[in-house]
Amino acid sequence: MLDLAYAALKPILFSMDAETAHERVLGLASSMPGLVRALTPDRRPPASLARDVAGVRFASPVGLAAGLDKNGEALAIWDRLGFGFIEIGTVTPRPQAGNPRPRVHRLVAHRAVVNSMGFPSDGMATMRAQLETTRTQGRWPSVPVGINLGKNKTTSAESAGDDYAELARELQEFADYFVVNVSSPNTPGLRDLQTVEPLRRIVRATLDEAGDVPVFVKFAPDLDDDGLTAGVEGSIAEGAQGIIATNTTRQRFGIAEAEELTGGLSGAPLKPLAHERIALALQAAGTTPVIGVGGVLGPQDATDYLELGCAAVQVYTGFIYAGPGLPHAINEALR
Repeated sequence: MLDLAYAALKPILFSMDAETAHERVLGLASSMPGLVRALTPDRRPPASLARDVAGVRFASPVGLAAGLDKNGEALAIWDRLGFGFIEIGTVTPRPQAGNPRPRVHRLVAHRAVVNSMGFPSDGMATMRAQLETTRTQGRWPSVPVGINLGKNKTTSAESAGDDYAELARELQEFADYFVVNVSSPNTPGLRDLQTVEPLRRIVRATLDEAGDVPVFVKFAPDLDDDGLTAGVEGSIAEGAQGIIATNTTRQRFGIAEAEELTGGLSGAPLKPLAHERIALALQAAGTTPVIGVGGVLGPQDATDYLELGCAAVQVYTGFIYAGPGLPHAINEALR
């Protein structure tokens, strides 16, 4: 029923501004969670797909990437779709609006998205209240929840570690893992924090407040070989327990309509570059787990990354194009 409903609604949703369509779907899930959950077939993955990643028991190696549920509004439904772990955020300490709209653009012919969101966030206090309500009402998901952390746009590079530390301290009781996000292309100066010394300071500050919650670091695909290797090795040396590769890219791959847009590109055109960067991240990470993300639009893409050596994969743009049946389809292929 859910897949048929999405197929029927997809032309309508795709006729809307991309961000508006997304907000309406999430708004429905958050305002009527019981109804949505009742209408959602239970496709939680079989126990045979479970695995440990940095000490966290993922129900399957297929996860929801950060960005689809920025404030944890729809937390109660993702596990039923088949996701083995859920990553919410990016959350910032203080509320911020992000960049001006329109800031999300579908490139349907290329199965791609370009976004210039700029960390729009309701802020740490609102997310905390949302998560408390979800837990109190007995709607907490049955799979691990990761929280993706970012700094406010107005926070200086020198003070960035304070933002990540504050978020880890205030949200640790809700997180099964944290992600230090210094790789979005849509916040001025953020990617400069991927260089070794600033990154090590941020990782250490986050770990100091994270308690027993493992900390991962997410990297951009646009770093050169030396920069990515140094970032991965430096993060792990500082105590990071996992790596996520990759974020969106500033590259356009000759796509004319993308050339006119500002922001990070995701989806099918990203996969060859993401695959290359993930391979390098795996080499630099050694035994530390790497979660692969970038161009996972179907079961074969997920299988490619897992066979490459990733501990798990995440989907974002693939979910937009393939719909809510995607995580279940990948789980079935893996099984």
